[in-house]
Amino acid sequence: MSIIKEKVHKTVYIIFISLLLDLLAFTMILPLFPSLLDHYKVNDNIGLYKWLSSQIYGFQVLVGAPEKYNSVLLGGFLGSLFSFLQFLAAPIFGGMSDIIGRKKVMFICLVGISLSYVLWALSSNLMMFILARFLGGISKGNVSLSMAIITDVSSIETRGKGMAFVGIAFSLGFIIGPLIGAAFAVWAKKRTGEWFVIPAIFAFLLSLIDLIFFMTFFKETLPKEKRIKDVKVTLTNSGALINVKDLFRFTAVTGINSSKRKELTTLGLIYFVYLLIYSGLEFTLTFLTHHVFNYTAMQQGWMFFVIGITMAVIQGIYVRKIHPQKTKSIAVKGLWLTVPAFICVGIAFEYFVLYFGLLLFSISTAMVVPSIMTMASEHGSEQQKGIVMGIFRSLGALARAVGPIFASIAFWSVGSKITYLTGSVLLLWPAITLGRMKYVISSYQR
Repeated sequence: MSIIKEKVHKTVYIIFISLLLDLLAFTMILPLFPSLLDHYKVNDNIGLYKWLSSQIYGFQVLVGAPEKYNSVLLGGFLGSLFSFLQFLAAPIFGGMSDIIGRKKVMFICLVGISLSYVLWALSSNLMMFILARFLGGISKGNVSLSMAIITDVSSIETRGKGMAFVGIAFSLGFIIGPLIGAAFAVWAKKRTGEWFVIPAIFAFLLSLIDLIFFMTFFKETLPKEKRIKDVKVTLTNSGALINVKDLFRFTAVTGINSSKRKELTTLGLIYFVYLLIYSGLEFTLTFLTHHVFNYTAMQQGWMFFVIGITMAVIQGIYVRKIHPQKTKSIAVKGLWLTVPAFICVGIAFEYFVLYFGLLLFSISTAMVVPSIMTMASEHGSEQQKGIVMGIFRSLGALARAVGPIFASIAFWSVGSKITYLTGSVLLLWPAITLGRMKYVISSYQR
């Protein structure tokens, strides 16, 4: 008897296109951050940059931090602020969508994102740029909403395929977006003083296309009869994804025995510590190449392009085809690769060493997060898997909110070499702990 495989719902393709447009716009700014902060250092007409620098002057002299690294510290605060706002906003928007529907809440998010790019284009001073990042961060609930929508329209069999489209959108976004941003910046810098206006306008146009496309083609996936009527329940569920103690204890996950809960909390802590260190070093990577290797915005764009291509190839031809029983071993190998990757990047003064470190960085990144998320998805009943994955997304957002600021302070205080070498040593803990952790696939059947 032949088995008829379910097809992926057409809504998944709509979400894929919407996410791709969003991520292309979002990632354009990544290679521009060092140059943007250097721009505001000279051209901030309200004096905020100068005032912020004066506030840290005493400590700067004490630790011997060069003034050129002040932009690294400021960049770390902005990066952490954006991720922290995501951490707060995503559960709130998710809870709102459970009550009033996905489409209305997604509309609010997409409008907020578009307006943030308008503010960026108009940001003639640092305060306007910070406001643009604030609005962008608080509006960035569309990724979690996209996953909720995929869950709405997917069966158990097709959910994994639907989530894979999210991964593909991220890979393509991080491959193409930074290169587009860098190319526009180079083109515009030759023609106008405020060179960032052109990439900002292009990001706005992409977000506007995304908004029009989504509102035209998306049909509500959460009918009124399935929506939560009790606002108190929604607030409780959203609060569990913001309360740090509840997050690490996985309090919202019920119906699992003590050994599986211990396994889940250990995996969550490993994931958080890894992303905390990794996201900090990843964020400061553009500043390292900017200050140590004098990378231009265009070179930054090509760097992200090569990293993204490498990750996509590794995920497409290797990670995607891994046998479920080997998921843990792949995650452990990826964690071990992260250590020499950041060592090479940290000590690099020759391009060969930097490129080798970035190659290891790309390979390890492609292996670790998908494998750990696959391990996480094995926990909980079918009704609880969404809660488990939501907690992991919140842990990830929290790690990315804290990591950049710690790494930037270290980079500013002691320089890139000590920062990256220290981070590499600290990354030994996730690798060793996951290697020792018992992991049994309970839901896998041949």
